[in-house]
This record gives sequence, C-alpha cells and structure tokens, in this order.
Amino acid sequence: MEEKNSNIVASAGLGGEVFIWDIEAAAVLVSKSSDPTEENGSNGIISIANRFPVGSFRTISSSSNISTQFNQSSGYTPTAAKGHKESVYALAMNGIGTLLVSGETEKVVRVWDPRSGSKSMKLEGHTDNIRALLLDSTGRFCLSGSSDSMIRLWDLGQQRCIHSYAVHTDSVRSLASTPTFGHVYSGGRDMSLYLTDLATRESLLLCTEEHPILQVALQDDSIWIATTDSSVHRWPAEGRHPQKALQRGGSFLAGNLSFSRARVSLEGSSLIPLYKEPELTIPGSPAIIQHEVLNNRRHVLTKDSVGSVKLWEITRGIVVEDYGKIPFDEKKEELFEMVNLARETLKGLLAHWLTKRRQRLSSQSSSANGDLSGKDFTARSLVHSRIEVDGSADNDSIVYLPFQFSTISPSSIITEGSQGGPWRKKITDLYGTEDEKDIPWWCIDCVLNNRLPPRENTNFYLHPSEGSTVQILTQGKLSAPRILKIQKVVSYVLEKLVLDKPLDNIGSEGTLRGALQHSAFIDGSTRAVLKEIPRFKPSIEILCNTQVLPLGMSLATVRAYIWKKPEDLVLNYRVIQSK
Repeated sequence: MEEKNSNIVASAGLGGEVFIWDIEAAAVLVSKSSDPTEENGSNGIISIANRFPVGSFRTISSSSNISTQFNQSSGYTPTAAKGHKESVYALAMNGIGTLLVSGETEKVVRVWDPRSGSKSMKLEGHTDNIRALLLDSTGRFCLSGSSDSMIRLWDLGQQRCIHSYAVHTDSVRSLASTPTFGHVYSGGRDMSLYLTDLATRESLLLCTEEHPILQVALQDDSIWIATTDSSVHRWPAEGRHPQKALQRGGSFLAGNLSFSRARVSLEGSSLIPLYKEPELTIPGSPAIIQHEVLNNRRHVLTKDSVGSVKLWEITRGIVVEDYGKIPFDEKKEELFEMVNLARETLKGLLAHWLTKRRQRLSSQSSSANGDLSGKDFTARSLVHSRIEVDGSADNDSIVYLPFQFSTISPSSIITEGSQGGPWRKKITDLYGTEDEKDIPWWCIDCVLNNRLPPRENTNFYLHPSEGSTVQILTQGKLSAPRILKIQKVVSYVLEKLVLDKPLDNIGSEGTLRGALQHSAFIDGSTRAVLKEIPRFKPSIEILCNTQVLPLGMSLATVRAYIWKKPEDLVLNYRVIQSK
C-alpha cells in the first residue's frame, strides 16, 4: 500500500471554487522563487508540472481553468478561480493525493487530477445535489451520497455507476467506509445511520439520532456522529468486523430505486435500530435559535435551545449579561434605546485624536502649573458659543463607549476646516493639535462634549450675479440642510434653468429639500435635454461675496467662513455658455 501524502489538501465552498493546497508550502512565509512550467494541453487547458512549487496554490473551475499565484512577500495567499457555476458541497481525495472528486449542485460528480488541475471525467446519475463523497485507497472506486436519498458506487476506470443503494428516506449527508472499502456507514437528514455491504447490498439500521446527521467518522469498533445539535455522540459500530452486526438480524436488502425505501416507510414497515443508546456523549453548548441585533449595532440579544436569553458584545465576542430563561421579546423591548450611531462612529474615529489632545493638554498643564494655554481655552470657548443645546434626546448627557476601529489597518477621514481645502489622514496620524482650522467645530464639540449640532436648516437667497442676463424664478428665500453641498445648489439652478419646469415640494418658504430629491444633477433627464440642445452647454458657478465656491463645500462652511454675517446667507449664480 502506498504511503499517504499528508501535505496535499483540497478545499471548496459555496462560491464554486476548488483549491488544491500544499500545506508544507503554505507554512513557509517566504516562498521560493521557482516558476512552474506551463504549456497548453491537448484539450485546451493549461497544465502545470506535477510538483507544486513552494508558495503556490491552484484553483480549479468547472470550465477546467487553472491558475497559479506566487506571492514573494507574504507567502501563501489564495485567490478565487472563476468559472464554477454552482456551489461545491463535497470533496474527497485518495491517500496519495493523485485523484480528487468534487460534488456540486449540478448533480454530477467531477473527477480531477490535483497534480495538474485538469478535469478527467464527469459522472452523471444523481437527480439532486451531491452531499457526500468517498474514495477507496486505490482511486478506482468512488461512493457518492445525494439529496436524492441515494448512494451510488462508481467504477472510475469504467466511468460509470455499477451499483445504487436505496437505504435512506432523505438526503444522504455523510459516508464512512471500512478499510477494505467493503462496507459503508451512511448518515443523513432522516436522522438514521445505516451499515451497508456494498457487495451483497445487505443493509442494517444501526442507530437513530434526534437531529439530522451531518458527519460521521469511523474509529475502530466505534463511530462518531455529529448532528445539527451541538453534542457529539459515539456509537458502537463493529468497524473491524461489520459482518457481525449484519448477522444479528434486522437487516434488509437495499433497493436500487430511490422510492423503494420511502415506500416501505410509508407502508408502516419501520425498522428497529440495532443500538438504542450511544456509548459516549460529548455535550455541546445550547444552539442559538433566535437573535436580535440591537439598535446600537454593537450588542446582540440571543435565545438558545434551552430558553436562556443572553446579551453579547460583538466587538469583543463575549457574553456581557446572562438573563436566564425569560421572555425574549420583553427583554428586547426593555433594551431598546435611542443611540445616535453617527455620534458614536465620530467619537470612535477621533478617539486617537482625543487621546493625543489630552496628553498635550496634560503636558501643558504641568508646565504652566495647571493653567491651560490661551489658544486652547479660546478654541473651546468658541465651540461652546456656537452650540445651542435644544434639550432633545440626541443631546443627552449619557456617554456611550465609542465604536472601536482597527489600529492595524486604520480608517481614514476626509474633512475640511476653515483654512484650505479638503484633506485626508489616517485616524492614527492625527497629532491632537488639530483644531477648528482643520476639523469642523461641530465635530470637535461632539467628541469633547458628547453633543450634536443643532437640527436646523440654513436659510439663504439665490440671486444672479451682477451683470448676468439669465435669471431663474427662485420663490424668495430658500432653506436647506446645513450640510448641503454647493454641488446640489448647482443642480437646483440647472433644473430651473435648463429643464424649465416647476419643482415639486416647494412650499411658500421655498424649502429646497424636495427640489433636490427631484433633481437629476447632470444625469438622467438633464443629460437628455442637454443632448437635444448641443449648442447650449451651461456651466454654473455659485459665488458668495464674489468668491467662487467649491462644489464640495457645505452651506454651513460657507456661512461660517465666507459669509460671516448674522443675516441670511446670499448666494449668487452665473451661467457660462460655451459652444
């Protein structure tokens, strides 16, 4: 008997990819720079030399494509192959790693050469998904279990099914064989474990579980069974001498049609299992059967199979509260709370900035005998003077733990202050010295004082620039959210100017919100109109105090740093025409 190759492993999944791994190579972080020899095979596929280069892997697709990737810097990094149409539910490989079979939702068994990645054959016969596969040590025979409740024995040399076994009444999920490949143990969705003689077709119900069987593993004279329940059971199996179990009676002859066992079951001829109780039980934790993600997006309330209700902290992956056996819905309502996710996200993003700032202030305080710098005091006073707390729930005094962001792969923030244009930095690159000139004042106030900016709109007028000959009907004063970008104001002007149609949802106060929802901003119908008028290509500029405003600037920024007056904001537009 040939020695097993323990370095070669196959993996697959719902994405349809099949991967062949060299475990020894995957353990090496720095790969060797050896390029495989590639050549075109006779069937149009790419074949690769039999020996796996260290630091490489192969992906096999149902269209017989194969790709090899080398990563000289970080070692073994898999990438998905394209081409599979269906999910892969089952894999099996012979002991020496020269033959691989895969089962998919395409109802066929595919046979591969894992050394080259080429597909050698396709076996058809099952009428539903392939859920379990098993190869003998020689690579000549293959067993397959399917959701059609059938077990099939394939002769790979003849490329055909030589026997079929109607043993189960529902989907077959797992297979295990004796060392000689003469008998097979099969478990499935019908919660039953059968022993079948592949030559004589004699079959016996060994035991039944309380849940569908997902996996079985034969160990000497015992067999381990895993089900949809979290506990694992060990049952007697006569693995060394399976014929002894069959001789005890209660066996039946497996049919070759899937409906034969189902018909026997419907007629009331139920089988009596040989074993009533498992030899050993490894208890598992109760399964979670119900859950609710709380509205703070960081806690999950769960209920398990024994009725216990628990609260989980998902950022840490631990149970923070065990409430015992209580009504799930009542506890969910009790834990409901209004949390402003934007505020907690902002506090999490600027947590590093806040830490650096406190360190800087602490250092300044020590050097100045507890007095803060005049600059910092002025900045804080300025922030407070601009905030008007409205007493709503969003401006409460409760301090929540902010969301935590990775410092290994830190997020970046893009913002703009009172000076210069937008800038971008990683959250770990903030020094704590940034202030209103760099970060909007409402962000600083939110992080320092746990307060939100007031929920108010910005009132403004929109007039043509001096000397402009083109005018639009604006209905007087307009109102829009303070975070509205100038780009949306341009959209509004374009709609009124080019489309020349009334705007929906504009009341007597001229609220811009509905107008902007109706606007297309140079796409959709606007593009169609512009296409019909090729000679007229308007370009809109919005100005404040004769200064052209960037499209990405908000009304709040314009009012605070360009308008700088207590009166309502006044914007001007001008139309630049080009041929």
